[in-house]
Amino acid sequence: MAAAASSGAGGIDGKPRTSPKSVKFLFGGLAGMGATVFVQPLDLVKNRMQLSGEGAKTREYKTSFHALASILRAEGLRGIYTGLSAGLLRQATYTTTRLGIYTVLFERLTGADGTPPGFLLKAVIGMTAGATGAFVGTPAEVALIRMTADGRLPPDQRRGYKNVFNALFRIVREEGVATLWRVSGLEGLEVAGAWDLILDISDSSPLFLHIKAASDVLMKVIRYEGFFSLWKGFTPYYARLGPHTVLTFIFLEQMNKAYKRLFLSG
Repeated sequence: MAAAASSGAGGIDGKPRTSPKSVKFLFGGLAGMGATVFVQPLDLVKNRMQLSGEGAKTREYKTSFHALASILRAEGLRGIYTGLSAGLLRQATYTTTRLGIYTVLFERLTGADGTPPGFLLKAVIGMTAGATGAFVGTPAEVALIRMTADGRLPPDQRRGYKNVFNALFRIVREEGVATLWRVSGLEGLEVAGAWDLILDISDSSPLFLHIKAASDVLMKVIRYEGFFSLWKGFTPYYARLGPHTVLTFIFLEQMNKAYKRLFLSG
């Protein structure tokens, strides 16, 4: 009878069986990757718009739709999916690490009686998970920025990365491994945008140097491109954020349902 009771949806202790942590982390990364397939064009438009100057003579794109139309006209349908492999790797590294670290810390800091961590502790857990995920995902982010920016450069200046792994290999070989965690000078100013740099995690510089460098970039962006240039690419970024979040949870829910149906319901 005991064996029969433990063979259903419940475990040997009578509690409902749940997915292993490794499966949860895997599904989290896969869900983010699935969503990226649909929103990658918006990521490309965001990066291209952040690259463009703000002045009337230097500004390449007037609106997000103008940017998308221009990219389609110049580079074709494949062009709007430039950097997809880097976007997928970013999700596989950043999302999986962030969810994994958050889950582990949350469970370890939950009281023996099941009391969850308080608000401030949750905030610390979230920041720790986010920072760790950002560090792990930065190499893919660097590759993504470069790959999405390549199409706007003159032909003789394009890097021509074949995929994200080719990009990472060449960056390490040509510029050193530390470059994978560094957004430097003009490239950072033009590509990442001030807000991204302020939130960026570099290699091993002291904290005050990060703050000083971020403030310096912020002032340069305002001086050379104007105050409102800080919001370049906001529309495609916002348009990307909503669908990506919704799609991620949809894919995650479906994968969890499939896993429970196939492996936990017997």
